[in-house]
Amino acid sequence: MKILVTGGIGFIGSHIAEYHAAKGDEVVVIDNLSRGTLLGKPVFNYDYTINHLAEYKNIRFVKADIRDFKVLSEAAAGCDLIFHAASQTAVTASLLNPAEDFTSNVVGTFNVLEAARTNGVGTVVYCSTNKVYGNNVNNVGIVENSTRYVFEDAYRNGIPETFPIDRCEHTPYGCSKLSGDIYCQEYAHRYGIRTCNLRMSCIYGTRQFGVEDQGWVAWLVYATLRGLPITIYGDGKQIRDLLFISDLVDLYARFLVSEIPNGVFNVGGGREFTVSIIELLDILYNVTGKRSAVTFAEWRHSDQKAYVSDIGKASTELQWQPQISPREGIDRLVSFISGCSLLEGIDASLPGKH
Repeated sequence: MKILVTGGIGFIGSHIAEYHAAKGDEVVVIDNLSRGTLLGKPVFNYDYTINHLAEYKNIRFVKADIRDFKVLSEAAAGCDLIFHAASQTAVTASLLNPAEDFTSNVVGTFNVLEAARTNGVGTVVYCSTNKVYGNNVNNVGIVENSTRYVFEDAYRNGIPETFPIDRCEHTPYGCSKLSGDIYCQEYAHRYGIRTCNLRMSCIYGTRQFGVEDQGWVAWLVYATLRGLPITIYGDGKQIRDLLFISDLVDLYARFLVSEIPNGVFNVGGGREFTVSIIELLDILYNVTGKRSAVTFAEWRHSDQKAYVSDIGKASTELQWQPQISPREGIDRLVSFISGCSLLEGIDASLPGKH
């Protein structure tokens, strides 16, 4: 196959590009390298991922923005598949600059779909998010335990794909990603493009250069290893279901070989792979023997006290189950970050409170 990966220098996109390159497919990666900064501050040196992907001779990198339709369409020409991971990714950034969030996530996704339609690309896979459900998630009853919140029995298995998406707050980020999600579904129904919307919960793993505002698991690992102070917004009992990147790639691969014409899947670790912030810090202490100084601050706008993906649909339709437990995934991420010299010396420039 020939595939196009938008946002292919980013965390998820780079793993998808590598997966196809290792299979011998022809891969075109398009990225504007904006993930090198967040909220106007340096985040990581994207040369690390560029150099890693350059080891594969069947990956071609195009430095461009998906809002440039001409360049995007040229990159999509002759492709069988587009994996669309390019986006503005942080809720905090969307609150500060909703116009940038809109053009990146709405106009950008529309351009991807139009590039697919006009070039005859058969399949588009879209990186959606659990934020499409907005503040409705906070209306689900929860129980507070000593270290975590959990959903009441009605949603004990998590949030399903049929959960309501309207009549609630979303944040600009949630609005823009939901718009792209709905457009992907419409292009499947209207133009016959095979689409897959992956409404992702907390994806983490190697080559994730997380910061306080986005990629929180990787950020907590990094901060712990470097001895940086950590700010927890809220009480730290917020719970999420963690999914290691290799399990996400496995789910994606199963969709490609399935006969499902178009699909919407909630994607995360599910109820078995949940962890709260304070529980994660305890895991990190057990793994590293280190514990950063922690301060608590007010809850952030539209934060969810609990979010767990109901992965029953993906399990049934794709015969998929996550394999990497949070403890094993954290072990792998600690090893990666410990050995990544490019992370040295950027502490002072990281966004957030330090």
